[in-house]
Amino acid sequence: MKAKVWQETKSLTQIELETKLRELEEQQFRMKFRHSSAPLKNGILIRDTRRMIARVKTLLQQKRTSEVSR
Repeated sequence: MKAKVWQETKSLTQIELETKLRELEEQQFRMKFRHSSAPLKNGILIRDTRRMIARVKTLLQQKRTSEVSR
């Protein structure tokens, strides 16, 4: 992941991160569904989406724990 994209993602608010998470999960579902019927040209996109979902979930958890400790 490019540093610029990562910095932009880190700067999002909790609500924006939750929205991004929903979008990524929906995108992943669609890609998996299409991939099951006909292989995608670039199967690595599924892996990249899965990893981005994990990153967003991690950021959400960090923001939630920092709010509780305040």
